[in-house]
Amino acid sequence: MNKGILGALRLIGLVLLQVLILNHIRIGGYINPYVYPLFILLLPFSIPGWLLLLAGFSTGLLVDFFMATPGLHAGATLFLAFMRPSVIRLVTGTREPENASLPNLSTMGGRWFFAYSITLISLHHLFLFVCESFSLLQLGSTLLRVILSIPVSEVLILMLVYLFKPSRK
Repeated sequence: MNKGILGALRLIGLVLLQVLILNHIRIGGYINPYVYPLFILLLPFSIPGWLLLLAGFSTGLLVDFFMATPGLHAGATLFLAFMRPSVIRLVTGTREPENASLPNLSTMGGRWFFAYSITLISLHHLFLFVCESFSLLQLGSTLLRVILSIPVSEVLILMLVYLFKPSRK
């Protein structure tokens, strides 16, 4: 199947999962799982920076459209896309890892993917929840939301990645 079509299907599937199921899960008012950033995490290493930023903004804007949160998710996902090259350099030691074109479990391994995804999901959630509350008076509850939502989102993301992991031939 064409990589463009596969990417579009991945985006549609993640956004539908997010808006139809996960947006209705709010455990104790503090845990909000978000898996749609996985689309940005799984983009190829060699994607041009401008296209990565455009994909991040567009993905967030699509989620904002369905959630009626004008610009909140667009800003958080744009920040995620902006930080992605730095996190790749931090986790890998180079801009583009050798012998790998995609950041996935098959090419990079579980430990690498976990470090990569947990770092980016943490940055995304911190940005999203701080912008959402936009108040120093709620800093404690905002940080609690961040700390409690990250593990739930990360577990769901790892489950999705393992579930749809391409088989080795």
